[in-house]
Amino acid sequence: MKKIWGITFGGLHNKILAVLLVFLLAVVGFNTAVSMYKTVTLRKIVEESGKEQQEAIQKVSGDTVYKSLEESITKMSALRAAKLDDEFTEIENNIRMLQDMATNLFENADSLEPASVPLPDPENTDKLEIHLLFEEGVDYQNSEYVGIAGHMSDTMLSLVAANEKVDGCYIGLADGTHIGISSSGADKYDENGKQKPFPVRHRPWYVGAVEKGDVFFTGVERDAFNGSMNITCAAPVTINGKTVAVVGADIVFDQIDEFVSDSESSSEFAFLLNDEGQIIAIPENNGLFRLEDSGTAEDLRDSENRELAGFITKALKEKTGLETISLNGKEYYMSSTPMDKIGWAVVTVIDKDATNSLTNNLISEIDRINSDSTSSFREGAGTLSRITVIGIVSIILIGSVYALLVANKIVKPIESMTSDIIEGTKTGKLFEMKDLYRTGDEIEVLAESFDNLSQETKRYIDNLTSITKEKERMNTELSLATQIQASMLPHIFPPFPERTEFDIYATMNPAREVGGDFYDFFLIDDDHLCMVMADVSGKGIPAALYMMISMALLKSNAMLGVSPSEVLTKTNELLCSGNSAEMFVTVWLGILEISTGRLTASNAGHEYPAIRRKDGSFELFKDKHGFVLGGLDTAHYKDYTLDIAPGDKLFLYTDGVPEATDSYEKMFGTDRMLEALNKDGNASPQQILGNVENAVDEFVMEAEQFDDLTMLCIEYRGKEDNN
Repeated sequence: MKKIWGITFGGLHNKILAVLLVFLLAVVGFNTAVSMYKTVTLRKIVEESGKEQQEAIQKVSGDTVYKSLEESITKMSALRAAKLDDEFTEIENNIRMLQDMATNLFENADSLEPASVPLPDPENTDKLEIHLLFEEGVDYQNSEYVGIAGHMSDTMLSLVAANEKVDGCYIGLADGTHIGISSSGADKYDENGKQKPFPVRHRPWYVGAVEKGDVFFTGVERDAFNGSMNITCAAPVTINGKTVAVVGADIVFDQIDEFVSDSESSSEFAFLLNDEGQIIAIPENNGLFRLEDSGTAEDLRDSENRELAGFITKALKEKTGLETISLNGKEYYMSSTPMDKIGWAVVTVIDKDATNSLTNNLISEIDRINSDSTSSFREGAGTLSRITVIGIVSIILIGSVYALLVANKIVKPIESMTSDIIEGTKTGKLFEMKDLYRTGDEIEVLAESFDNLSQETKRYIDNLTSITKEKERMNTELSLATQIQASMLPHIFPPFPERTEFDIYATMNPAREVGGDFYDFFLIDDDHLCMVMADVSGKGIPAALYMMISMALLKSNAMLGVSPSEVLTKTNELLCSGNSAEMFVTVWLGILEISTGRLTASNAGHEYPAIRRKDGSFELFKDKHGFVLGGLDTAHYKDYTLDIAPGDKLFLYTDGVPEATDSYEKMFGTDRMLEALNKDGNASPQQILGNVENAVDEFVMEAEQFDDLTMLCIEYRGKEDNN
C-alpha cells in the first residue's frame, strides 16, 4: 500500500474504489445506511474484543507470573537456608566436639601433665600458630587452666588447617587466659613490642556462651586485633556446675557472604538475618540496607517501617510466602525461610516492577497493535463514508448489490477473527491463522499480529510445562532413594519366624526423603543376636550415604564374633580414615546370648536404652557413653553386661524421639517417652512402638518433623516359650 498526495492506494481503499469505478453506480440510501451500520458495529466489536483480550491477558499473565515467581523465590530461599543451616551445623558439630574434648580434659585434669603453650610470635604475619593471650593484670604463668587446655592445641590447629570455613579456633579460660589458633602473631603486639592484653572474659562470644549455657552464635563482630568482620560460634565448658572455659571458632565472613553475592543482580538479592533481627550478610550495592556490626546494627523488628518490621518478626518464626513490602517509595516482593538450627533466617528480595515488566510489555504491544488496527479501520471507514455520500444520487441497484457483496467479503474475515478472539478469552484456545485472513491488506496484518502473539503464548506455556516435568522427575528420583534406603533396613516381621526365644520389631521414619538414622539386627550364629541403633550427623542424601557405609562396617565387624566394644573400635578406625566430610555417627550395639539372656553392649555417644523387667515398668538404663564413631581415631570403647530374664523388654531409639518438637518449640522429652512406653507395658514390641509413635504425633500436632524417628523393641522370652 502507498500514499500519494495524502491518498492511500491499495488495501481496503483500493477495493472500495474499484467497486465505484467498475459499476459507476452505488447503493441507494437504504444500502448506504446498512453499510454504515455494519461499519459502526464492526468498529465497536473490534474495540470491545481488544479490550477484553487485554484484560484477559493481563489477568492470566499476571497470575501465572506471580505464582511462578512465588514458587521459585520461596524454593530458592529454602535452598539457601538449608545450605547455610548445614554449614552452621557443621561448625556447631566441631564446637561440640571441642566442648566434649575440653570437658574430658578438665574432668581428668589430675592425671595430666601440664602442656606448654607459647606466647604469640611477634615476627609471624601469615603462618598458622598457637599462642597464649591473657587479660591485663593476669599472671598467666600461674594459671591452673592453661596446662590442661594446652592438650587441645593439636586438635584446634588441625581443625583450622582442615576447614576453610574456620578462620580461628580458641579456648578462653575462666582465669583470664586464652589459647588461640590464628595466622598472625604480629598484630598481638603494640608499637613498643609489648604484648597487647586481651579481655577474653568480656568478649561477646565468651559472655554469650556463658549466659546461654549452650552453643552460641554471635552477630557480626570485629576482631579485637585486626578489625576484620566475623561471626563466632562458642560453647561453655562446665565442670561441677562451674564454667571453667569457653571454646569457640571464628567463621570466615567471606564464606558466609558467598551466598548473597551469588544472588546479587539488578533486581533480586538475598540477605541473612540473625535472631536479633540484625542483617548478618547482604550484597554491598543492594541499595536498601547497610551491613553493620552487632553493636550498631538496627533490629529490623523495631523499624519505623511497620510493614518491614512485621515481616522480619514473622520471618524469624516461620517460612513465609511472597509478601509485598514498600521500601524507599518502591514496592518489593520478600520471601523468607528460617534456619531451624540457630534461629536465623534467609530473606530474598525482588523488585516488583521487574516482575511486572513481562506483562506490561505484552499489554503495551497489544495496545499498539489494537491502536494501529483501529486507526486503519477508522480511516478506511471514513473514506468509504465520504465516497458513499458523494455517489448516492448516481448509484443504481446493480452497483448497490455488488458493493454489498464486496463489503461482506471485507467484513467476513474481521467477524471470524473477532469471534476467534472472543472464544479464546473464554476458553483459552489459541488464535490460529486461516486462509480466510490472507487478504493482502490491514486485515492480514492484524491476523498475523494475533497469530504471532498466540505462538509466543504457546511457547511460554510449553516452557512452564517442561519445568513442571523436570520437578516431577526429581521427586521420582528422591522417592526411589527412599525406597532403596528402606529396603536396606530389616523390614520383614517377624524376621526369624522359627525362633520363639524372642520377639523383635523396629521402625524408621525419616524427616526428609532419606535419613541418617538406622537400625539393624541379625544372627551372628544360632545363639547370638546382634542389635544396632545409630544416628548419623546431618540429614538428607549425605547422611544417607554415610549411614550405608556405617551400617555395612558395623555388620561386617560384628560377624567376626568379637565383643561390641571391639566392633565399635574397628568401625571407628575405618570411619576416621579419610573422613573429609567430618561426619560422625552415634551407636548403641548389643549382642544377646539367646540361650542365657546375657546381653553384652557398648555405647558410642548414643541415647540411653530403656529396659522393662517382667511385670515392672520401663526405665532408662544410664550406661556409660564412649565418644562418637568417626570423631577421634584414638577413641576406645567399653563393654557392659545385663542379664535379661524371660518377659523383659529392651527399647532402643534415636534422639528424634525425645527431641520431637511442637509448634511452640517444646520438646517431647524422655518423661513423655517413658509414659508412652508404660501405657501398655505388656503389649507386643510392635504395639509398644505404635504407642510411642502415636504419642509423638499427638504432641507435635501440625509441626514439621525435625529429625528422623527411629525405634526398636525386643521382648526376651527365653526357653519357657521355646517348645
